[in-house]
Amino acid sequence: MGEIGVVGKNSKNATQGFMFRGIDAVMNAINPALIKYKLFIVPEILEQTREERQSARGGTLIYSICKVKYTFYAEDGTNISATVIGEGMDSGDKATNKAMSIAFKYACFQVFCIPTEEMVDPDKESHEVTVKTISKKDADILEKILNDNNVNIEKMLGMYKVTALTDLTPAMYSDILAKVNGNKGKP
Repeated sequence: MGEIGVVGKNSKNATQGFMFRGIDAVMNAINPALIKYKLFIVPEILEQTREERQSARGGTLIYSICKVKYTFYAEDGTNISATVIGEGMDSGDKATNKAMSIAFKYACFQVFCIPTEEMVDPDKESHEVTVKTISKKDADILEKILNDNNVNIEKMLGMYKVTALTDLTPAMYSDILAKVNGNKGKP
């Protein structure tokens, strides 16, 4: 680790204009240490999914996701493995190659703890996520079931701290159905 050094974002994506760390930069950074310590790395694709997607310009893109196990071998045969996911997209025949390159790059970053220039912690970001709720169709079905079982819907909504049936989460929906169908008392 002490000999690999920082791998910065020194390559530029010509189409979208963002900076990135290329696979070549990672390989160039780790190669001297691999040679010095007589290490080699063997990839094994454990899973792969591929699908066709449409590009913004109407062309076809192949999207590939690979789960790859990388085994890092020392000269004496001892080894460690790292399993990572790589995603790649290409309009030709390179989607899987790209997915494997991404997987390898991040396996190396994580196994060798390769520092990057900015060292941004993933916890620095936060995302607002909306709560998944039941569909209008499920709400209508539930309303019929509750009415058929003489359940006070307003009281039940209050118990779950929601204002409408469509505000219920799938877990709440399942809980209500279990209570009604299991005769465990009315919600």
